[in-house]
Amino acid sequence: MKRRSERNRKRSKRRAIYCPVHNCYLDSVSQKHSLYADEAGQLQERGLSPKRSLLAIAHHNTVPLTGEWLEAFWCDHCQETKWYHVCKTGDRSYVLRVAPKELWQQVSGVIQPAGNPSVSEFTRRQSRMINFNGVKDFGFVR
Repeated sequence: MKRRSERNRKRSKRRAIYCPVHNCYLDSVSQKHSLYADEAGQLQERGLSPKRSLLAIAHHNTVPLTGEWLEAFWCDHCQETKWYHVCKTGDRSYVLRVAPKELWQQVSGVIQPAGNPSVSEFTRRQSRMINFNGVKDFGFVR
């Protein structure tokens, strides 16, 4: 007959993600935001050859980066939430770095702080209006 401790071995374990400063366990407080590469240089930084990275970007406009994402964690020691760039290096091992602002441009599913560049200034201004004045906002020439 199996002992109770042997039967519970199949239960999934917590992710071993620790604070890089205090070495205490970090609690996730957000969803994972996947990263994508849209330039060949971003793939070359991750070890892909220049020729293969150019071919990958030419064939696909964006390439998903597996094993990398942005996620917010709560540190119990310093009592604050920080966003980290998480890289999975092994089966249950991770490397954390504070997420730089440039990395947010490679994330899917987030709103760009400067707004969508394909939207005109007029449309952006209209979307911020509280009251709708209709035709009054258009300057008709007589």
